[in-house]
Amino acid sequence: MSSTSPMIVALRDLPEDRRIELSSELVREALAGLPMRDALERPDDDPAAGAGQAELSIYMEEGNVFVRGPLTGWLEVACSRCLGPARVILDEDLAVTYLPRASVAGDEAGEDGPAEAPARAEGEEGEALGVELSGGDLDVYGYEGEELDLTPLFREQIILAVPFAPLCSEECKGLCPQCGADLNQETCECKPPVDPRWAALQNIKP
Repeated sequence: MSSTSPMIVALRDLPEDRRIELSSELVREALAGLPMRDALERPDDDPAAGAGQAELSIYMEEGNVFVRGPLTGWLEVACSRCLGPARVILDEDLAVTYLPRASVAGDEAGEDGPAEAPARAEGEEGEALGVELSGGDLDVYGYEGEELDLTPLFREQIILAVPFAPLCSEECKGLCPQCGADLNQETCECKPPVDPRWAALQNIKP
């Protein structure tokens, strides 16, 4: 793995400050397969998938690598009401800790841990590393070797930024449930569906 990529951090060079640009390609790859992205039916090379940047301070203490700094940008997914494009703003303060796997893999969680709510650190494949963490240190990853790849971190942040029900605007009127017309762009002649509890009364003549 080449250390020339801005996503690759050589531990021997720490501490350092680094600006990382999130390309539209990275955003596309991170969002690929998500229903709220696929609903836009955009091409694979869509340049409007999103973009961002991070201003990071990266340093090491006692074998642990700390990544701190703001992550800003935007990404585009489908509005949950009208299925049109909805822009989601990225604005996070990253506070991530990377722990060396070799030094923690044999520890038992729950022994001599902090009094605050514990959390188990997990490695790249999701296995527990057996380390107790305080509530302020929940973004923890495992690492090994002399280089750190930040790509999985940014992909995760992009996915987590997508709301459960994204909206193009709070005033979005959505689609007509009967004819599918975008009510933000046009009106339709569809009548509201009749409540089935009152359907029988329609046949009663005055």
